[in-house]
Amino acid sequence: MIDRALLRGDVDLAVHSAKDLPIELDRRIDLLACPRRADPRDCLVVAPEHRASPLPRGARVGTSSLRRRAQLLRWRADLTVAEIRGNVDTRIGLVRSGAIDAVVLAVAGVSRLGRTGEIDYIFPSATVLPAPAQGALAVVARAGDSRLASAVRRIDHPATHACVTAERTFAATLGGDCWVPLGALATLRERTISLVGEVLTPDGRMSLRLRRRGPASDAEGIGSRLGKEMLDQGALALLSPSRP
Repeated sequence: MIDRALLRGDVDLAVHSAKDLPIELDRRIDLLACPRRADPRDCLVVAPEHRASPLPRGARVGTSSLRRRAQLLRWRADLTVAEIRGNVDTRIGLVRSGAIDAVVLAVAGVSRLGRTGEIDYIFPSATVLPAPAQGALAVVARAGDSRLASAVRRIDHPATHACVTAERTFAATLGGDCWVPLGALATLRERTISLVGEVLTPDGRMSLRLRRRGPASDAEGIGSRLGKEMLDQGALALLSPSRP
C-alpha cells in the first residue's frame, strides 16, 4: 500500500522495516538509504511465572515465522510452537494474559517501542540467526529522482547498507520469502564483511550454515556467492518442504 502511494506520487519517500521489503524490489523503486542498524537479534518475552527458571517442558512459545519455529525446535525440541499474529503489543499481551508461555520477537522492534525492560532473554546468533536485514530500516523512493536520492543518502549508514545488501542478495539467490526457514547476518569490520547464512527444515532437525568473507565494496557478490555455495551443498533439499 505504501509503495503504491509512492508510485502514484502521493508520497516521495517510504520507510520500511528492511526485513519486510520484498526480496525483489519493483524496478520503479530504489532503496536509497539504510540508517544505522539496531540490534538484529531475536529475544524472548516470558510469562512472569517462568522468569525465574527455564521454560517448562512443552511450553507454548508464539511466533508466526517459519524461521523462528525451526530454530526454536532445534534449540528445544520439547517446545510447543503456537502460530500467532498481531503487532508487538498484541503478542506481548498474549503472554501477559496466559494464552502462551513466551513469545519470540525482534529486539529492535521491542526496543523501538520503549519496552526493552520486558525482554527476558536474547538469543545469541549462534542459536537463532536473524532474518535477513532484521533490525535495519530501509528508505525507498521512485527510481530516477537523482535530486531526492542525493538528499536522502545523507542519512545512509554505509556499513549497515552493505550488510543489508549482502543479506538480501543471499536470500534472493536462494529464492527466500516468508515460506522459507532462512537466516542471515552480516557484520563489517575493517572494510571486510563476514556473512553467515543458514537454512533449516521446518522441524529444525536438519540445517546448513555457512560463512563467507569479502570486501564491503562487493557486498552483493558476497551474498550471491554464499547463496550459490549453499545451493551446491544441498540447501534446496532442505528448503523444498517449506514451500506451499
